[in-house]
Amino acid sequence: MRTVGELLRRWRHRRGLSQLDLSIAADVSARHVSLVETGRSRPSADMVIRLAEQLDVPLRERNRLLLAAGFAPRYPERPLDGDALPAAREAIERVLRAHEPYPALVVDRRWDIVLTNRAVAPFLARVAPELLRPPVNMVRLGLDPRGLAPFIVNLAEVRSLLRVRISRQLAVAPDPGLAALHEELLAPGGAEVVHRAGSEVATPMIFRFDGRELRLFSTVTTFGTPLDITLEEVSIESYYPADAETAAYFTGLDL
Repeated sequence: MRTVGELLRRWRHRRGLSQLDLSIAADVSARHVSLVETGRSRPSADMVIRLAEQLDVPLRERNRLLLAAGFAPRYPERPLDGDALPAAREAIERVLRAHEPYPALVVDRRWDIVLTNRAVAPFLARVAPELLRPPVNMVRLGLDPRGLAPFIVNLAEVRSLLRVRISRQLAVAPDPGLAALHEELLAPGGAEVVHRAGSEVATPMIFRFDGRELRLFSTVTTFGTPLDITLEEVSIESYYPADAETAAYFTGLDL
């Protein structure tokens, strides 16, 4: 395991900050930051957290910093389907139900699907059974030829958008599993796609089912100030109709 000083220095470099920048943000001296990074000063647990907060270090990695400094982890990671997070799960389920008849789903940091609302079912019905074995990955569902890829009209554009999102995610918080997914399904190849202004709101995802086009754009919802790793890493992907024809299709679903 790397020392806490080495880990903090790597996060500081990742955020593009100097020791002086970090010291000003954390209200400590630049000398103290230097002593911590070189291992000549052992930081307290509170100092580790203070520096990590200014570096926007994810909770999972803050626990790693604390362990490297010789302290116990502070942030729990409790399953969303267990008994420890009933209020959070109820809030998420309310959001999913309220979004019907339009699709919405919850994904974790590696884009594995945690929960869905009922409007997602018609899309999953078109996917090969082997892609629905847990953990079900949203990116693989969308880009795999056995999944929804054959039904996405603007597949190259969607792949490009996903590449941008996941590249940004990896820049903020590197993750081996997510990096492997990026390499498998999103490695650049050929010319980059220029996003078209197909909607007045956002670039749509265009499906064609049985000769009918559905145009959807999405929003992302996250917990504002989580203190649990699970809650920090989940997000709600909500899809909205980008035109009246798509809205009419979903309104007509028997949910």
